[in-house]
Amino acid sequence: MQAFTLPEFYVPHPARMNPHLEAARAHSMAWARQMGMLDSPAPSGDVVWTEQALAKMDYALLCAHTHPDCDGPSLDLVTDWYVWVFFFDDDFLAQFKYTRNTEGAKAYLDRLELFMTGPGETSPEPGNPAEAGLKDLWARTIPSMSEAWRRRFVTSTHNLMVESLWELDNIDRGRIANPIEYIQMRRRVGGAPWSANLIEYAVGAEVPDRIAVTRPMEVLRDTFADAVHLRNDLFSYQREVREEGENSNAVLVFEEFLDRSTQEAADLTNDLLTSRLQQFENTALVEVPALLAEYDVSLPEQIAVGLYVKGLQDWQSGGHEWHTRSSRYMNESPDGTESRLLSPNRLGLVQRARQQAPAPFAKVGSLPLPEFRMPYPVRTSPHLAAAREYAPEWAREMGMFEEGVWDERRCRSLDPAHCAAMIDADADLERLKLSTDWLTWGTYGDDYFPLMFGLKRDPVAAKLSSDRLSLFMPLDGEPVPKPANPFERGLVDLWNRTTGPLTPHARAGFRRAIESMTASWVWEVANRAQNRVPDPVDYVEMRRRTFGSDLTKSLALLEIGDVVPPELHQNRVLSELDTAAQDYAAFSNDLFSYQKEIEYEGETHNLVHVVERFLAVDRDEARDITARLMNARMDQFRQLADEDLPRMCDDLGLDDEVRVAVTRYADHLKDWMAGILEWHRNCARYTPEELERAHAPEPPSFSRVPSGLGMSAWRIGSGAR
Repeated sequence: MQAFTLPEFYVPHPARMNPHLEAARAHSMAWARQMGMLDSPAPSGDVVWTEQALAKMDYALLCAHTHPDCDGPSLDLVTDWYVWVFFFDDDFLAQFKYTRNTEGAKAYLDRLELFMTGPGETSPEPGNPAEAGLKDLWARTIPSMSEAWRRRFVTSTHNLMVESLWELDNIDRGRIANPIEYIQMRRRVGGAPWSANLIEYAVGAEVPDRIAVTRPMEVLRDTFADAVHLRNDLFSYQREVREEGENSNAVLVFEEFLDRSTQEAADLTNDLLTSRLQQFENTALVEVPALLAEYDVSLPEQIAVGLYVKGLQDWQSGGHEWHTRSSRYMNESPDGTESRLLSPNRLGLVQRARQQAPAPFAKVGSLPLPEFRMPYPVRTSPHLAAAREYAPEWAREMGMFEEGVWDERRCRSLDPAHCAAMIDADADLERLKLSTDWLTWGTYGDDYFPLMFGLKRDPVAAKLSSDRLSLFMPLDGEPVPKPANPFERGLVDLWNRTTGPLTPHARAGFRRAIESMTASWVWEVANRAQNRVPDPVDYVEMRRRTFGSDLTKSLALLEIGDVVPPELHQNRVLSELDTAAQDYAAFSNDLFSYQKEIEYEGETHNLVHVVERFLAVDRDEARDITARLMNARMDQFRQLADEDLPRMCDDLGLDDEVRVAVTRYADHLKDWMAGILEWHRNCARYTPEELERAHAPEPPSFSRVPSGLGMSAWRIGSGAR
């Protein structure tokens, strides 16, 4: 029996068929036989694939649906790539997942990497069908693509191969990932970013390298990947979870994490799939055109981006159609056919309605706080008292009490020195003052952007203000313009005091951290202009930026310097350690600031609120789910820090200096999480009394009209809420 009834899927674009299907079927079967993939023996004595099994899975049909417009030779090559990747997945499962042979799996993957050669490199002779297939495909594909594309494709191919060890490790531990970890890691191991690279090949158009790493293009890729993987998880649950004993499946993740029935978890997985598809649409229609204009992308490059977006859409629809037909998956509805009725779910209306923000300033009251799990002690600098007296004076010197955003009492209630003293307990007084000033500046900006731009729903002015900040962060001593407001004035002062001793690489990284934070505030303003509650995945990933995690993380990295190789931060262990800590800290802020943001500021950017809307639950249940996510991320952080980090150092053969640096970094994240939670517990900023005072009905008394870009339309009283 099927584990659940397949939900009604949102498929906004019709699937089409490539006319070269039959030729691709014949070619891929002959190619698989030539590479040795048919009748290849597994350790159990069975074979991985037979000719009959490959014919039933019909990867040519998948590629003909997902790439309906490419010519015959291109379809043949793309189909061969999919035959290879599915063979690799099944062969790896047979050889290593069932046998739990982790060491053998690592050696197998390390050798497979040798067949992704760069310019002037040669690969060894293949020793098995996976190696033979990869060598052949690499030689047939790479010469027609750019070096930038090759680098991206190497990364995505590396991830889908190497991160299979993460799945193997979880099976060995009997561990099911938490939802955030699962979405992030599924992108690496699931292969859809790899598919997105192949779309560029199939449509004959590459994404321009200078925009490939921008938020809109990354969101297109990530929403595409998430939708592909979530759909696959629904169709493959029966085979992977019930029959093969795997535990890397979104339905299972939601079953366990939310304690839901299998059917409820499947419906929730489908809701998230719909939400990610609608995030893709919003990005493609709203953010991508603005990106092309901002970067002055040429007409041929615009056409290339358009073909890429269309290719991603075709893949979604074609991939869905193939899942309903392939023997590889559970694909029967109760009556044996998939319903074609235009129901609200099939039209995506339920999630679209939930993404529309409700009336702002709802009287939600103070949110009772959950118990917080914090295993790490709080340490505090002995220089706290001196830094506390200093903090308001710096804010006054920068003019932060003159714009109507803050007054001195509000600054003192914020108590940034207390937070800085716990985040960096070992700092001397001067360094503690600098950290205090950065926290003061960042929090001022966090209040400044919603007041100046959010209430007016003006993302254009917000973006102009954010972009202008880069002018005050010169990398090579370039002259800077005259600051127009306290926010710019504070940045000039802090940049000069911070970046002098930094290497060019560290200085550029620090600037990117600041730019990422302020650009995320523009994203918040843009959502407000659209009256939009963020998609939950997009919210979590952007929350790390809006909270300023990258900035405060960078302050710690400045002290460590360039000892840790930059590529090491792309390693799964450090990457997950980072994001787990960031999520714990940001979600704690969302719990404490719920009333401030929802009732007093009319915001939608709060995880409790996002969960309320997405799951259609009340605030108390949403609070409990948020707390559960915090605890899950803390549990994951502890496992990573205690077990996976030392193992990573051993596996990579890191020298003592790098080992000490990454251990110090992990210890800093412990202090960072503990200090931020303790600061929230003691800070008056979120108390009902301070909220009443700071958002009194009478407008504040402005000493002068706010200045700077976007302020010409300001009217007294526009910030009264």
